[in-house]
Amino acid sequence: MDPKYPALANTAVEDWDKTFNVNTRGAFLCSKEAANRLVHGGGGRIILISTSVVGGLFPGYGAYAASKAAVETMAKIMAKELKGSGITVNCVAPGPVATELFFAGKTEETVNRLVDSCPLGRFGQPGDVSKIVGFLAGDDGEWINGQVI
Repeated sequence: MDPKYPALANTAVEDWDKTFNVNTRGAFLCSKEAANRLVHGGGGRIILISTSVVGGLFPGYGAYAASKAAVETMAKIMAKELKGSGITVNCVAPGPVATELFFAGKTEETVNRLVDSCPLGRFGQPGDVSKIVGFLAGDDGEWINGQVI
C-alpha cells in the first residue's frame, strides 16, 4: 500500500508492479501450492485475505484495490476448479484493522473520519480477523466455499 495514496494517473508503474507482486502474485503462489499439496478428497482449506476497500472504490487506493479484487476473483475461480475435492477456497475482506500498516501516512483527521464511518464505531483488531479465518479453517466452515466474507 503506497502511503502517498496516489491517483491511478499518478501511480508509478514500479509501485503498481510491487503492489501486485506482493498482494496478487503472493496469493496466487500460496494458493497454487496449497491446491497441489492438499489431498484431494481429504478436505482442506485455502483462505485468502482481501479488503473491504475493493467495494469502497476510494480514490488513492487504485493499485491496492485492484490487486485485492484479483485475489477475490482467484478465490472464486479456484473454488470452482477444486469442485469435488473437499477443499474449500474463501477470501476474508475485513474493513479497517488497527495495524501499523493501516495508520501509515494517514492524518489524525483521516483516522477519526474513518473510525466514525465504521458500523461498530471502532476499527477492527487483528483478533477480529483471525476469528473469521479460524471459523473458515475449521470443520464448521466446511460448507462455505467460493465466498468473500
